[in-house]
Amino acid sequence: MPSGPLRVALMLETDGPGGAEVMLLQLAGELRRRGHDVLPVGPANGCGWLGERWRELGFAPATYSLRHPLDWRCVRDLTRVLRAHGTTVVHSHEFTMAVYGAAAARRTGARHVITMHGGRYYAERWRRRAALRWAIRRSQGIVAVSRATADDLSRTLGLAPGAVRVVPNGIAFPSGVRSAVRRELGLGDDEMLLVAVGNLYAVKGHDVLLRALGELRRGGEATPWRLAVAGRGEEEGALRTLAREEGLDERVHLLGFRSDVADVLAAGDVFVMPSRSEGLPLALVEAMSMGLPIIASDVGGIPEVVARDIEGLLVPPGDAHALAGALLGLWRDPAGRAALGSAAAERARRDFSVARMAEAYEAVYRGAAESPPARRPVAVALEAP
Repeated sequence: MPSGPLRVALMLETDGPGGAEVMLLQLAGELRRRGHDVLPVGPANGCGWLGERWRELGFAPATYSLRHPLDWRCVRDLTRVLRAHGTTVVHSHEFTMAVYGAAAARRTGARHVITMHGGRYYAERWRRRAALRWAIRRSQGIVAVSRATADDLSRTLGLAPGAVRVVPNGIAFPSGVRSAVRRELGLGDDEMLLVAVGNLYAVKGHDVLLRALGELRRGGEATPWRLAVAGRGEEEGALRTLAREEGLDERVHLLGFRSDVADVLAAGDVFVMPSRSEGLPLALVEAMSMGLPIIASDVGGIPEVVARDIEGLLVPPGDAHALAGALLGLWRDPAGRAALGSAAAERARRDFSVARMAEAYEAVYRGAAESPPARRPVAVALEAP
């Protein structure tokens, strides 16, 4: 296996606050600590959040412009960026950069590795599936963040058994101040705070959580509680309306984007992730590492992270009644909450450190460096007409 520092380009098509973006920040920092030269590459026309974080950490990110779905000028521009950096391994994340990264890496002689985080954008049209298969054939490694994501990739794309390697996301374990957000929300010592972290998209299932809480309110549950949701997104208006319809508007706090997620988690008594679909969510692992009892959907990579009834409670996705039952059970069982939280913290710190993730990716990179070069790329279409 080749030894010595690598020159790694980390490429992503989005740059807003999200799980994949945070994972890249943490991976880059750990790779740099291990002596590798890391070049972040992201879109020139994004919101700029990730670019600012890169610069705060002392990285000098490069950008590219993608003018339309099939843009070979973008391949040319990426090729120039990679050559200027002397990149030896291109690590592309998610569908679009998997395709463009494969093409640009081949033109520079760099090896190419793909990570898929759980989104199924590629599966919606046959041309996207063909494009991703094309990219995988011209890459030296394909990685998924969970076994569920790997199985879905293999099934959807018809890949050979064992073609997709699993490298779970890791975190730099956070610490927060419990009193900060509780004081901000005016919480009493006897009030239980439920916390959820995730962008306000339909796939995150926050509407299911509000319906579950509405069911408990109608059932006369007397436990004093509040809900705080950290995240922003297109569903905010609909969620505020639903909270009002369920009679919860005075108990539900949609906090928007928060830079102090660790304080939000530290303020909480129960962490809830009601998602309809997930890969391996960083927010879940962060909550576990801080000892919060977990209630989450039994979907995607979540059951690979949370052992049922040992490290958390798992409920069917979209089932508000089951979620209400799980919430009620934890509210009435302080000892059970403590046991789940303790087991969750032990699991997170044992299996999901950023150091462990970076070590696994180092092995992937070095294995890619030993692989034969990919075939010369040809034009592919990313979208159906």
